[in-house]
Amino acid sequence: MATSENDRQDQEEKISPQPGVGLVFIIIGVAAVLVVLFLMDLPDGPWTQQITYSQFVEAAEAEQVRDVVVSENHITWTQVVDEQEMRYRANRIPGVDDSALLTELRDQGVSVAGEPPGTNWYFWLIWLIPILLIAFIFWRFIRGAAGIGRQYQSFGESRARLWEEGTTKVNFDNVAGVDEAVTELREVVDFLQNPDKYTQIGAHIPKGVILVGPPGTGKTLLARATAGEARVPFFTISGADFVEMFVGVGAARARDLFRKAREKAPCIVFIDELDALGRRRAGARSPVTNEEREQTLNQLLVEIDGFDSSIGVIIMAATNRPDLLDPALQRPGRFDRQIMVDKPDLNGREAILRVHAKNVKFEDDVDLRVVAGRTPGFAGAELANVINESALLAVRRGRSRVSMEDLDEAVNRVMAGLERKSRLLIPKERKIIAHHEMGHALLGMLLPHADPVHKVSIIPRGKAALGTTIQAPLEDRYLLTQSELHDRIVVLLGGRAAEDVIFGEVSTGSADDLHRATALARRMVTQFGMTHDIGPVALEDISNDSGGFILEQRAYSEDTSQHIDREVKRLVDEAYEEARSLLATHRDALVSLASLLLEKEVIDGEEIAAKLDAMGIERLPANEDVYEEEEPQAAPPSEPPEETRNVAGDRAEVDLE
Repeated sequence: MATSENDRQDQEEKISPQPGVGLVFIIIGVAAVLVVLFLMDLPDGPWTQQITYSQFVEAAEAEQVRDVVVSENHITWTQVVDEQEMRYRANRIPGVDDSALLTELRDQGVSVAGEPPGTNWYFWLIWLIPILLIAFIFWRFIRGAAGIGRQYQSFGESRARLWEEGTTKVNFDNVAGVDEAVTELREVVDFLQNPDKYTQIGAHIPKGVILVGPPGTGKTLLARATAGEARVPFFTISGADFVEMFVGVGAARARDLFRKAREKAPCIVFIDELDALGRRRAGARSPVTNEEREQTLNQLLVEIDGFDSSIGVIIMAATNRPDLLDPALQRPGRFDRQIMVDKPDLNGREAILRVHAKNVKFEDDVDLRVVAGRTPGFAGAELANVINESALLAVRRGRSRVSMEDLDEAVNRVMAGLERKSRLLIPKERKIIAHHEMGHALLGMLLPHADPVHKVSIIPRGKAALGTTIQAPLEDRYLLTQSELHDRIVVLLGGRAAEDVIFGEVSTGSADDLHRATALARRMVTQFGMTHDIGPVALEDISNDSGGFILEQRAYSEDTSQHIDREVKRLVDEAYEEARSLLATHRDALVSLASLLLEKEVIDGEEIAAKLDAMGIERLPANEDVYEEEEPQAAPPSEPPEETRNVAGDRAEVDLE
C-alpha cells in the first residue's frame, strides 16, 4: 500500500540530482581535453599561425617553405624558424593567379598537395565539444533548478504517515496495564463507529485527546490501538516534523495535514511529542522567541477550531511534559480531554508481561506474578525489554526455554545495567565494595520501614556501578511517610557507614549515595514540610517562565536558605549516626555477610535473612503498618518523592591512590 509519506519520498528521489552526475561531468571534461590534445598534433591543426599572403610569397622566394597544402581559400605550409618547425597559414587573394608560384615550388622539390573543397572538420570538432559540454551542463542546471523548485513546493506538504483502514494490526487486545485509559478511548472508538448515537442526543465528542504519561508507558501504542479498533485511517506525525528552517513551512504543513484528514474522515490524527510543537509561547517581554514554532502552533490552534466534530476527525496527541504545553491547547474545544497513562501497578505489570510473553517459551516454574512483583516502577517498554532480554539470555546459555533465573537476571540487567565481569578489581577494592554493599543490605534488613532487600552483588554493572544492592517493595506505594523517608536515607548512607566502621576511613564509592541522600533530605525540608523548625511550608517553587524554560525560583530569604542548609545537614547527620551505630552493634554480622559476599559475589535477600536468623539477630518486619485505620486511596502523585525501585549501588569509581 502506498502512503502519502512514501509518495513524497518517491517524488523527492525522482527530482533529486543523481549521485553520478558529477562523475559524468568529470568524464566529459577529461575526454574533451584529450581530444583537444590530439588535435594539436594534427598536421593541419587549429594552432597553425595565421600570417599574410605576402609573407608566404617572401618565404617561398627565400626557399624556406615545404609541405604546402593548398585549399580553395587558404595555403598552409611548414617553415623552419630559429631551428624550430612552425606551421603557418595564409588566405589566398581572390582574383590573383598563383599557379606560377606553386609550379616554381614544385620545381624546387617542395611537396605541394591540394585539399578538397569543403570545411575544415577539425575546426568544427574543436568548437563542437565545448558547445555540447556547456549545453549539457546548462540542461542539467535547468533540470536541477526545476527539481529544487518542486522540492521547495513539497516543503509545505505534510510529512504525516498514513495507515489506511485495516492496515493497523494493533487493537486493544494488544494493550495491557492501562485499563482506565482504554475505557476512555473506547468512547472515542464508539463515536467513530456510531456517530449518530451521539449527535441525536446533542452530544459532541471531544475534538482532541492528549495522552499524558512518562516515557515508555504505551501512549503511541494506545493511539494505534484506537485506530485499529475503530478500523479507520490513522495519520501519525511527530511534533518536530512541523518545524522547518524556512518560515511558514510549519503552518503550511499543519494546513495540509488537516486538509488530508478531512478527505479521509472519519479518521484519527496522532501527533507524537506534542511539546515539541505546542510549547508555551513566549511573552511580550521574553528575550527568547521562536517565530516559526509559534506560527505553526497558531495555525494548529486555528485548524482545530475549524473542525466540525460531526465529520469524525479525532485529534490525538502524546506528551510526557504536559507542564510545557501552551494553555490555549488545553482549553475546552481543542485538546479538551487529558488521559493519564501512568506506570502500571502490580496487576498491570503482570498483564503487560503476559502480552509480551505470548510467543516466548517458558519453563514450567516461571511465575510472571513474581516477576511483576520484582519490577515496581517499570513502564511497559521496560517490561517488554525484560521479556526480550530473558529470551536472549536463554539462547546464550544454550537453553530452549526461558527459566526463572533468566527472568531474574533480565530484571537486574534492565534495572542496574549489564554485568562487567571483565573489570578486574584488586582484592582490597573488592573487600571495600563487599562491606559497602552489605552495609546497605544489613540496614535494609534491620530497619522497620526500609524496603526488603532482594539481591546484593559485587559484580560491576553498567557504566560506573562497582556493586549493587537491589531493594524491592512488597507492594506498590504511592505515599511515603516521614519514617519511611528517614529509613531510606539511613540505608543510602549504610555503605559509607560500613566502610567507616570496618576500615576507619571512607572511599569515593559513596558519592552517589551522598548525593541521593542529601537530595531526599532537602525535599523533606523544602517540599514536604517534615521538620519542626521550619514547619509545613513549601519553600521551593518550580514554575515555567513565559519562554517555556524551567526555572527554580527562590521564594525565601538568605537567612531561610541558611536555615534550610542546617536542617538538611541535621537530617543527614542523624541518619548517618544511626546507620553507623546499628552497623557497629552488628559488626560481626556485617563482617560475616561481607565474607560470604566476597566468596559468592551474589547473594539474594532470603539467604541474608537466613544468615541473620542463624546468628540470632532479630529483624524488624519491613514496612509494618503503623496505622490501624483503613489506608487512604490516593492517586499517584505527578512527581513521586522517590523511585520505588531503589538501586543503592556505587556510582563512582573507587580511587584508593
